[in-house]
Amino acid sequence: MTKVIFMGTPAFAATVLEGILTDQRYEVLAVVTQPDRAVGRKKVIQMTPVKEVALAHGLPVLQPEKMSGSQEMIDLMNLGADGIVTAAFGQFLPTKLLDSVNFAVNVHASLLPKYRGGAPIHYALINGDERAGVTLMEMVKEMDAGDMIASNSIVIEATDNVGTLFEKLAIVGRDLLLEKLPDYLSGQLKPVPQDPEQVTFSPNIQPEEERLDWNKSARQIFNQVRGMYPWPVAHTLWKGERFKVYEVAEVEGTGQPGQVLVRNKKELVVATSDGAVSLKTIQPAGKPKMSVADFLNGAGRDLQVGEQFGE
Repeated sequence: MTKVIFMGTPAFAATVLEGILTDQRYEVLAVVTQPDRAVGRKKVIQMTPVKEVALAHGLPVLQPEKMSGSQEMIDLMNLGADGIVTAAFGQFLPTKLLDSVNFAVNVHASLLPKYRGGAPIHYALINGDERAGVTLMEMVKEMDAGDMIASNSIVIEATDNVGTLFEKLAIVGRDLLLEKLPDYLSGQLKPVPQDPEQVTFSPNIQPEEERLDWNKSARQIFNQVRGMYPWPVAHTLWKGERFKVYEVAEVEGTGQPGQVLVRNKKELVVATSDGAVSLKTIQPAGKPKMSVADFLNGAGRDLQVGEQFGE
């Protein structure tokens, strides 16, 4: 039985961990995840999805704020693990820790060398990619730069958003790891280096990137909105205040970018530089998330055709 340390944080990683725990070829000695954080307006302390899975299975959980130089790292090195498996952990692993085990592999949610970094699923959607995937790779200290062991991909559907694609790719990653790791450990599967000329990055989404630019096309707006749903959520301005946009649909229409073209009891259509979008689910400042119909019958009842969203 191969003894492993698992490191991960979000639901994507929790799915991978659950897969390992069902495979009798592996024994998980410990689980490492990010510290519990305050979430939401009420700042409620919340466990990570990986921690929830680990505790449900009675596994020891370590949560160092920073791995390098920590007591947790020393404890991990003394466990006698054969290897480390990571999935969306959120920290760099020190070389000293990587060198203490026979193998260290990462389940990364992109088709490397495309989209190294923390937000590959967001960028795949925002950029309008036709496919998304997962790569099993060797761990090195440089971000997502290790040799590639195996990969698999799926089609991005028109109905996909960050949430749905995370769920789908978590299953792809789980299955890829369980299928290919044995061949890698036995030496039958040889990793290949990434082509440096094909490398692109997907850094964490910055607040300014959440703002909708109505000078973009309807397709670009559609991709940006679904590429930030359910988090961090795209937004525009209405009456000078933040107006969150959760879901839109592409429709026909021509007008000044950001201008309201259609407004009735159930529909609100806004022009872009090429085409238009129909807002479906929104959240005005100080209000809860709601359907556009509820908005138009409430806080937006005075909104008229010709009004402007954005700057």
